[in-house]
Amino acid sequence: MRERQQLEDGITGIRRLETQLSDNLELIELGEAEDDKEIVEEAEKSLKEMRTEVNRLQIESLLSGEADSNDTYLEVHSGAGGTESQDWASMLLRMYSRWAEKHGMKIDVMEVHDGEEAGIKSATLLIKGHNAYGWLKTEAGVHRLVRISPYDSAARRHTSFSSIDVYPVIDDTIQIDVNESDCRIDTYRSSGAGGQHVNTTDSAVRITHIPTGIVVQCQQERSQHKNRAKAWDMLRARLYEAELQKREEAANAENATKTDIGWGHQIRSYVLQPYQLVKDLRTGTESTSPQSVLDGDLDEFMEAALAQRVYGGGEEVEDID
Repeated sequence: MRERQQLEDGITGIRRLETQLSDNLELIELGEAEDDKEIVEEAEKSLKEMRTEVNRLQIESLLSGEADSNDTYLEVHSGAGGTESQDWASMLLRMYSRWAEKHGMKIDVMEVHDGEEAGIKSATLLIKGHNAYGWLKTEAGVHRLVRISPYDSAARRHTSFSSIDVYPVIDDTIQIDVNESDCRIDTYRSSGAGGQHVNTTDSAVRITHIPTGIVVQCQQERSQHKNRAKAWDMLRARLYEAELQKREEAANAENATKTDIGWGHQIRSYVLQPYQLVKDLRTGTESTSPQSVLDGDLDEFMEAALAQRVYGGGEEVEDID
């Protein structure tokens, strides 16, 4: 039903544009025939405004994958480097939260593992909104930060890495069978900012799917029973995403985006010092305003990555120092 509605909306939008295009071209012909500059200018203005609508429909057409319209889980994992990479992981968590907020999406924090001194070791967000997975799936991979470290008394330049994993929330229409004997379930105490938010019982749940090595964790609820149920949902979603990725790799002969969290595997670099530049190493898309990007202005990067997935192309892009 949802797919049918999306298809009908797309067809309606295209037909509306065709009618507007025809009407405006006729107005231009009429205006030129009657030497009426005002009519011609008005029609030309309407044609320029149509370009925005065409771009919007074109982007929406890229979000036509099997699970693109679904809500999504987004995981952040810090790489090697201790406090530096853990702080970078917390910056990425904030960046994607800001992006979701700007798009009117709802965010639930499923679990957070705090860093030893600052930042986070890992975190999982549940982002709810139309096409949440379709947009955010382009962000999966390793992200590299270069900056003057606020934790280095000598003010030296440091490079940090963190990775992003994205997988769709699956609904009741998708059946994913998980054999409980293939899983190990561990419980532990929730971590948090302290005070009343920290549980004194082992309410957090971690499930490890032994055949694939997939691990999910949930500490959102105070009840272990509720956290366990949500963790099972997360595991089914991860297994579904793994199957989607297999299909995509088979169809496109692409390499998996989930690799070592370190040099040579990054999909995007963010340089804050000595100059400012964010560069996507898949598409070549750049921004000279890292702060805007870190505040959630990611659409340009996502659109370029979506277009590359659908249309292919893209030569090897050099990283920045």
